[in-house]
Amino acid sequence: MPRGLSGISPAALARIIATALSLAVTLAVISDAPTREDDDGVWPVYGKLLGKKGKNSKDVSGIACARPQGFPRSCVVIDDNVQHAQFVTVKDGEIIAGDMIPLIDNNYKREALELDGEGVAYADGFYYVIGSHGHPRDSDNELDSKRDAAEIAARIAASSQIVRFRADGASAATPVERTGKLRAIMEREPALASYLDRRLENNGLTIEGIAVRRGRILAGFRGPSFSNGRAVVLSLPVDSVFGEASPDARLHRLPLGEGRGVRDLAAYGDGVLVLAGPAASDPGPYAIYWWNGETEDVRLLRDLADVVGKKGTRKAEALLPLDESASGLRVLILFDGRKKGAPVAVTIPQP
Repeated sequence: MPRGLSGISPAALARIIATALSLAVTLAVISDAPTREDDDGVWPVYGKLLGKKGKNSKDVSGIACARPQGFPRSCVVIDDNVQHAQFVTVKDGEIIAGDMIPLIDNNYKREALELDGEGVAYADGFYYVIGSHGHPRDSDNELDSKRDAAEIAARIAASSQIVRFRADGASAATPVERTGKLRAIMEREPALASYLDRRLENNGLTIEGIAVRRGRILAGFRGPSFSNGRAVVLSLPVDSVFGEASPDARLHRLPLGEGRGVRDLAAYGDGVLVLAGPAASDPGPYAIYWWNGETEDVRLLRDLADVVGKKGTRKAEALLPLDESASGLRVLILFDGRKKGAPVAVTIPQP
């Protein structure tokens, strides 16, 4: 018997053990309790959104649903630090976590490498998840370009994929398909090629949004940030990356403001909602724009200073259209760096 317990009766010891077990169960329940944080209006998220090292996600980076409106809806969420996506059910005012679906199996020296999934889209029966296609995030400069060249290359390869799968309700109906063809297409784009494999803090190329519209994938770039205040969206046929069609790549430069990039895209109606935010890692302004998906004209729908804070310290990372009413279009915004994405619904003018 451990030192200090020799004088305790068996009955008393049993009570101590029971109390300890009860406390452990309580703590486990609390860890999986609905997320509310300290923010007013945060939707509760029931169950575990699985993130890095099996913990609750703090890096939600994308969401899309199989239906454009209505509740409940079957949807898919991505965390940018894992190899899987996760089904969720979106109800009016809450989210319920569901099953996971493995997306990639890349590894380096037997260590799993993340997809760095940054966006989710749904179209024509398929969910699409896009990797960042960028240099690994390394704000502390722990990766040396020469010493760690092999690891950097492996991590870039893992993130340079688009994955798609068919879904039947809240589960996958087909095996996942993976493609790395987008990287080769970007290498042939003069406006993008020189930014490939640069670090984000060096104005490197990184993708953070995806939408699928009229048979074309729209890849939205957080970086590079161009001096004329324009952010890039690359449009190309779905069949050029998941088939043998000609790339027919089209580059759109959207005027989102100096230092801003695309943080998410969401096809809606006859166009696209664009979540814009800082291209760099520093805090900055966020906003939602309307884009027709064809030209380079955008229209500001709503500044998000009241949602992300005056200094933009809350990183709005994912955008989901919810429903329409007389007051406008309600959308759900999820945040990077917040437990389970801390979803908040806001209303924007009708596009």
